Amino acid sequence: MGKAQEWERIKLFSHLQVLRLSQNFNTPDSLKYLQFAGFTTLTEFQYSRLSKIFTNVYISCKDKNKFPFDANYIIDKKVQDTFAPTLAFVSIFESLKTDSFFAISVDSPFINEETIVKLISNDSQEVDATIAKTEGEVQPLCGIYHRSLLPAFETMLKEDRHKLNFLLKNSLTNYVIFKDDDTFLNLNHPHQYEKALILIPS
Repeated sequence: MGKAQEWERIKLFSHLQVLRLSQNFNTPDSLKYLQFAGFTTLTEFQYSRLSKIFTNVYISCKDKNKFPFDANYIIDKKVQDTFAPTLAFVSIFESLKTDSFFAISVDSPFINEETIVKLISNDSQEVDATIAKTEGEVQPLCGIYHRSLLPAFETMLKEDRHKLNFLLKNSLTNYVIFKDDDTFLNLNHPHQYEKALILIPS
């Protein structure tokens, strides 16, 4: 699998967001999507396919007992009324001793190995993050985050500020440009599920 196997990768976004997807879009089409290829959930599909690319894959979540399959989990720190990715980043850095990790949102199933390898190949220890970017749009949950950002994440968490784009804009971020927007299709709305059904191989 090449250079990607040298990296530990974290699939971000809490179970709350995964659960919200399955509840809000509980339609025949969305269920067909979530259960395609023999997997009962999108999370399990992501974990399985990315485990073939990376040596170590983790799911960042608030409660691993909500997942019906075995996996490597990183549980969020106990911070009352906080559901933002900021908490996940702090928890990940505290749980792992690695200097950097690759983050992918659970609801972006079309980010492929070619995209991942391109980001890794363009990363450097001289930057704080290497992040995917399409036409005018940053993809903060597809890229590499370095431990140098941990103090900033801790400050954001303390001050209840959770905008990843703001953090990246004010850090030493290397943006890698991609032309195919469909690669970063994020399944947050019903029309996105419908588009995903077209892109999924039958």
